[in-house]
Amino acid sequence: MSRYDVAGIGNAIVDVIAPGGDDFLARMGIEKGIMQLIERDRAETLYSAMSGQREIPGGSVANTIAGVGNLGLRTAFIGRVADDAPGRFYVAALAAEGTDFPNPPVRGASLPTSRSMIFVGADGERSMNTYLGISAEVGPADVDPAVAGAARFLFLEGYLFDKDPGKAAFRAAAAACRAGGGQAGITLSDPFCVNRHRADFRALIAGGLGFVLGNEHEWQALYQTADLDSALAQAAAECPLVVCTRSGADVVLIGAAEGRIEVPVHRIQPVDATGAGDQFAAGFLYGLATGAPLAVAGRMGCIAAAEVISHVGARPETDLRALFRAAGLG
Repeated sequence: MSRYDVAGIGNAIVDVIAPGGDDFLARMGIEKGIMQLIERDRAETLYSAMSGQREIPGGSVANTIAGVGNLGLRTAFIGRVADDAPGRFYVAALAAEGTDFPNPPVRGASLPTSRSMIFVGADGERSMNTYLGISAEVGPADVDPAVAGAARFLFLEGYLFDKDPGKAAFRAAAAACRAGGGQAGITLSDPFCVNRHRADFRALIAGGLGFVLGNEHEWQALYQTADLDSALAQAAAECPLVVCTRSGADVVLIGAAEGRIEVPVHRIQPVDATGAGDQFAAGFLYGLATGAPLAVAGRMGCIAAAEVISHVGARPETDLRALFRAAGLG
């Protein structure tokens, strides 16, 4: 039996979340509603300007893995933190959530633990300003084959493709997972990331991934077309399981056996949109790992996403299994 139901590899980031209205964003030169990569000095400036903030462990795939752990499955997250106060906080927080973090904090690191300053407006829209720090330095040496090879499902974060060691780490982790009998998949992360690494993503998808998650803009960017159906058809020809979220519209799932399935989304007013895609992935992967039909896994993803946007923060605060049972999903 595998040691882990779901493992992930990605950026280990401490999320620092605070209110931030339009006037504040304009004054600080922050573009609303997107994720921006920033340098260390800019991170310090924004951090000092925050008021009423809370700090929680974050990172896209790390949020997904935490969500899967909330659902009671065995989880691990492969990432990189420094041996500083945020790094030690990060490791302790994951352990408290029941997720293994097999890589110890790096002593004497030249870069600090990564942070993302997230400003949330009254409309729930989030503006993310991320200093990658040490998390972007993940490489093959950080991937223990005994961890990746013990995962039934391995989830990879597209953001790590910005550096060659991250790409090599992905390939090593995916190979170890497949050798252990598991399935590896990836989240496309964002359209800018896709545009930077289109050829690498296409090669990875066609090279044996079991599933790929992305939103409509990411799929269109990957296949360089405004025709979403055409993009998804091309993706389905290359990958056994394709998932497309569509900003409040029905989620599209295309499985090699099941064909195309559209899962309805019930729109709600978000308190904080941070983590919606991450928790959709958590619910969806939980469904796959527990043998749920594809349509049910999609509904689980939608319920998990709705829960996380109902409060501040990118990780679930409610018993997701109880929500699934209330929806008649077991």
